[in-house]
Amino acid sequence: MSRRIYLDNAATSFPKPPAVGEAMARYALELGAPGRGGYAEAVETKRLIDRCRERVCRFIGGREPRNVVFTLNTTDAMNLAIWGLIGHRLRTTRGPVHVITSDLDHNSALRPLNALVEWCGGGSGDAGGGRVSQTRVPIDPISGVLDPEDFRRAIRPETALVVTLHASNVTGAVQPVAEIGRICRERGVPFLLDAAQSLGHVPVDVEAMGVDLLAFPGHKGLLGPTGTGGLYISPGMERRLDPVRQGGTGWRSEQERMPEFLPDKFEPGSHNAVGIIGLSEGVAWLEARGHGALAEHERGLMAEMLGGLTGANAPAGLRLLGPTEMGQRVGVFSFVHEAVPAAELAARLEREHGVLGRAGLHCAPAAHGAMGTGAGGAMRLSVGPFTTVEEVRAAVRAVGEVCAGAAV
Repeated sequence: MSRRIYLDNAATSFPKPPAVGEAMARYALELGAPGRGGYAEAVETKRLIDRCRERVCRFIGGREPRNVVFTLNTTDAMNLAIWGLIGHRLRTTRGPVHVITSDLDHNSALRPLNALVEWCGGGSGDAGGGRVSQTRVPIDPISGVLDPEDFRRAIRPETALVVTLHASNVTGAVQPVAEIGRICRERGVPFLLDAAQSLGHVPVDVEAMGVDLLAFPGHKGLLGPTGTGGLYISPGMERRLDPVRQGGTGWRSEQERMPEFLPDKFEPGSHNAVGIIGLSEGVAWLEARGHGALAEHERGLMAEMLGGLTGANAPAGLRLLGPTEMGQRVGVFSFVHEAVPAAELAARLEREHGVLGRAGLHCAPAAHGAMGTGAGGAMRLSVGPFTTVEEVRAAVRAVGEVCAGAAV
């Protein structure tokens, strides 16, 4: 099939702006230096890496570019934040440690927290019986939205961290994170936000949202290559975060422990320079166009998708997960059909119509459990800045045709 309609931007954005590949090619062909030597190519590589920090910091409303720490992806950033902060708390205090997350969260939060609970003798499950315990707040099974008051009620004197996400990779619902951040500030609890599905799609301002730690991917909304991501650490929070990996940094090599200054404290080993340089151009592309123009484009795509998957126009037997109001979501659309399993929907959409999406649990099993999708999960289509209205219309028609012949 010649026509391919890519609607899996929630997994990774495609295509990338031309400048991303051009910058990566220039590095590979002309520089190729690690950025820690004193010769011209290495100095230029370091300058380009630092420019990416500056662009990302500006894009998220951060205070200090050096507080942008590069990681492999959001999952890597979440592990650094969770293990680094809880590990520091365990090392420096004697009492119990409590963490709050939600049923909406991705496995990049749930699995590290489960591992910590088990590592500290608590076994599996929400409560845990060891030194580390966790609470998962519920989600509304219709809207897929969290209630900030559930977080307030869950906070205890020993609560060391609140973790949640900004926009769901299952429901597309944008969460009231500014309210959650305000509650955390009032109670003096660090707030870790997973921005995997929001950054590049909706405004993110870490200061205004009360975010202490922001985990983000480079390869999704920021339009960079895979293998890139980062953790923004608000000034002062680095003193409450232990490194989870140690190694060379190119600076203070005479010291036997990791340096305390940023970003070196959390960036051992050689950087993914080619990826970071590509990411920098993805962020620059977004900055040049401005959030207003990008948001208007995405609203047009969401209107087409919602118009075809909800209300009177929806195929019989189809249920869209999450909110139906554009102002409450990003362009991530998951749905189930009463007669067609999600995996079959995905296979037929590709085979018969060239529509590329993703079926399954989307690494968020608790969210799917709350939304009642069953073991097969849901079919997901997700848009990006290069998606066209015509592509969305074709995808909606394809969904309707696949569902039309199913017995309900």
